Amino acid sequence: MAESNTTSKAVARRRRKTVRVAYLFVLPTIFYLIFFSLGAMVAAVFFSFLEYDVLSPPSWNGLANFQRLFASPLFPTAVWNTIYFAILYVPAHTILSLFLAMLVNRDLTGIVAFRTVYFLPVVSSVVAVSLLWTMLYGKEFGLINYGLKTLLGVSGPGWLTDPAWAMAAVAIMTVWKGLGVGMMIFLAGLQDIPSDLYDSAQIDGAGPWRKFLYVTLPLVSPTTFFVAVVSTINSLQVFSQIYVMTEGGPRWSTTTLGYFVFVSAFEDFRMGYASAVGVVLFVIVMFFTLIQFRLRKSWVHYGAEG
Repeated sequence: MAESNTTSKAVARRRRKTVRVAYLFVLPTIFYLIFFSLGAMVAAVFFSFLEYDVLSPPSWNGLANFQRLFASPLFPTAVWNTIYFAILYVPAHTILSLFLAMLVNRDLTGIVAFRTVYFLPVVSSVVAVSLLWTMLYGKEFGLINYGLKTLLGVSGPGWLTDPAWAMAAVAIMTVWKGLGVGMMIFLAGLQDIPSDLYDSAQIDGAGPWRKFLYVTLPLVSPTTFFVAVVSTINSLQVFSQIYVMTEGGPRWSTTTLGYFVFVSAFEDFRMGYASAVGVVLFVIVMFFTLIQFRLRKSWVHYGAEG
């Protein structure tokens, strides 16, 4: 009995030591989340109630920033542009990522090289990729319009100069750049599906389409949900490519809430007003995320639930 108690105490000590070591490893991440994420969020909420232009001491102004924001004629445009970008980006990114993952989910010679090539845009700088696509989108000398004219005899639009095309052009570039991440996530989900299920479906006479519809889609639905949620959050915060490629134009057609925050803070030096925009953006992101979590029970299947 005494030996058993000694063993139990030794096991408990080892567990406590393991937990302490684990906390030591995650401490930098916890520090970052508390001071640079949660702290920044709290500061943004606080500054949204202040009048602050950096050069003068901040002063309390209550809800004045929010009142000015909701009265601004540009605010509804920025909200719609933000949602419109998400509508263009999220479905395209999710569907194409799954399609690409299915293409590379094969045991073929050199398939690892293909996966690496598809992932390369992800590790490239957003600014560099945006500048590259800006040149590709050139109306007169851009490679895309040149190809349309040469191959199809069609005059391409002003991708970044036409308000009807500018947001779509930015979304196309963003989808292309982010496909590698979605592909790798979906690839992990596809490789987790037991091959026995495909064999059983084939014995029952199911073809490729039925296998995809009744085996792949239900079992990869948790992965699809994760990709859709992350894509939605990222798309609603889009900024860098807007800043590089269009600067919110033409005629405010690509001015998103993220770009609105930048202009208000670092061009107009209205830090309190920019913080109010940031708070509204946070509420919108939270709203769409909660909707997705609310709807997941109707289409996301986990394990035996499918």
